[in-house]
Amino acid sequence: MAGQPDRDLARAGHAARVNPDASASRGATPGADRSSDSYLPEHGNGGYRVLHYDLDLDYRVVTNRLAGRAGITAVAAQPLSRFTLDLGRLRVQDVRVDGRPAKYAHRPDKLQIKPERPIGAGDTFRVEIRYAGKPVPISGRWGDLGWDELTDGVLVASQPNGSPSWFPCDDQPGAKATFRVAVTTSSPYTVLVTGDPVLRRRGAGSTTWVYERHEPTSPYLMSVQIGRYEMVDLTVGAVVQRAAIPPALRGLVTHDFGRQGQIMTTLQRLFGPYPFREYVVVVADDDLDDPVEAQGMAVFGRNHVDGRRTHERLVVHELAHQWFGNSLTVADWRHIWLNEGFATYAEWLWSGVCGDLPADALAAQWYARVAARPRDVIVADPGVDRMFDPLVYKRGALTVHAVRKKVGEESFFALLRAWVAEHRHATVTTEQFRSHAQRFAHEPLDDLFAAWLDSPALPPLPR
Repeated sequence: MAGQPDRDLARAGHAARVNPDASASRGATPGADRSSDSYLPEHGNGGYRVLHYDLDLDYRVVTNRLAGRAGITAVAAQPLSRFTLDLGRLRVQDVRVDGRPAKYAHRPDKLQIKPERPIGAGDTFRVEIRYAGKPVPISGRWGDLGWDELTDGVLVASQPNGSPSWFPCDDQPGAKATFRVAVTTSSPYTVLVTGDPVLRRRGAGSTTWVYERHEPTSPYLMSVQIGRYEMVDLTVGAVVQRAAIPPALRGLVTHDFGRQGQIMTTLQRLFGPYPFREYVVVVADDDLDDPVEAQGMAVFGRNHVDGRRTHERLVVHELAHQWFGNSLTVADWRHIWLNEGFATYAEWLWSGVCGDLPADALAAQWYARVAARPRDVIVADPGVDRMFDPLVYKRGALTVHAVRKKVGEESFFALLRAWVAEHRHATVTTEQFRSHAQRFAHEPLDDLFAAWLDSPALPPLPR
């Protein structure tokens, strides 16, 4: 029956996902030419390209209850008689395509949809989904990812595959779209969403917060933060930089982020203009293993502030991701070094600017540490089990340093600024970076990249 769960689709299971109507190349942003990611093939969907997500969420903090309405505007890459979206353990209540009830089947990871009428190639269509339940993170090899309860509030950290924990989506890094997100929750709580704030409407005991993300954004980079936060300005300048903090941590945050304006100015000078309208730092009132970047946002735990700037390198690292990872997003997770290697190298660049060890010294230190470890990671394709291995971060940064030494100072920073400008809000691959870098070199770089990216052996450190 239209508008009800479809048992035939449920029995079809995985076969429904790979049928010819749903397996064409996506044709999204440059580099996004697959129906799924090579490292996470169960995430991502083919046959269409999402243009925009419109999410209305009602969340009860005390009971961890989420009710959502998702409006998804997409364009078909080929004729579609059915298609899929990624969605975790939330109960689907209704699905409509272009206003008409659609048949659907929902497993814990996939929502399979059969519209009443087939969708023609090139047609723009809208999917409306109502869903509800107690959101839980996506569990896997990297722990729990996505919508997660704090002691008093919510943290959303979705890299690489946690987005389906809170909204239906095409969950792959190259599947960028624009977003509108409205969150209604109890008024004592502050809601931060990755995007520009456009509306705050107070009701009887609850407040609705509305944010819009106009820049094309990967689903994993969308985040919701809910807590009893105080908003403070980090600095005054052309880029709005604010922090959401527990009031008791105000003094520590003010000191530890006291050079935020200088860091932003430095990274803009090195990489080009900041790619978004504002930058928001959230300091959760819980300890976190690592900080997390989102689009125009970074999230730290209370353990990352101590009043001594012990973790300032992480402040730099997360800000650098706004260029490398967020504006320039990898088309596939195997290219992850393009995110982490460049963000790590930004730490080294800042160290020299602020009067600590220069990049040459840090490169030498980390080279020695890398040399002491087994040579068992290929940076350009580390494999899904090693994609967040420290060697990918540090050898990735050493690769960037090797390019700098090979092409020279002036050409290197021109290379970086052009790389950022030419791929702003798009997707990138290792192959694209190799070709790009060659434009700024007087000699071939093939051997350099082969040695640093394609082989587990550690080449000599360039001087």
